[in-house]
Amino acid sequence: QVQLAESGGGLVQAGGSLRLSCAASGNGFSIRDMGWYRQAPGKQRELVAGITNAGITNYADSVKGRFTISRDNAKNTVYLQMNSLKPEDTALYYCHLGLRLGAVPYYNYWGQGTQVTVSA
Repeated sequence: QVQLAESGGGLVQAGGSLRLSCAASGNGFSIRDMGWYRQAPGKQRELVAGITNAGITNYADSVKGRFTISRDNAKNTVYLQMNSLKPEDTALYYCHLGLRLGAVPYYNYWGQGTQVTVSA
């Protein structure tokens, strides 16, 4: 069983910062890649940032230079530091883990989502 605990969302003014965290716990799994996705009302879910086991990162063009993804493998935790937030960053942010789960080599696991709202 895997449990995810997301935190850090909230309401912030444009230009402000937030830090999202997502911690995985449980047993019978190992984490391969980690990432954050977001979904705004009426839009499809999109990748915001991802990070591999080797620490290689990738970002959506819209957040490059403003957001930073990092991970703490000892704590099974992924972070998303969001700076210079804009109203268009408003969305429900989902933690994503790519897991090796038992005999399954790759399993997509999602958090419940944390709301980020940026006011103008």
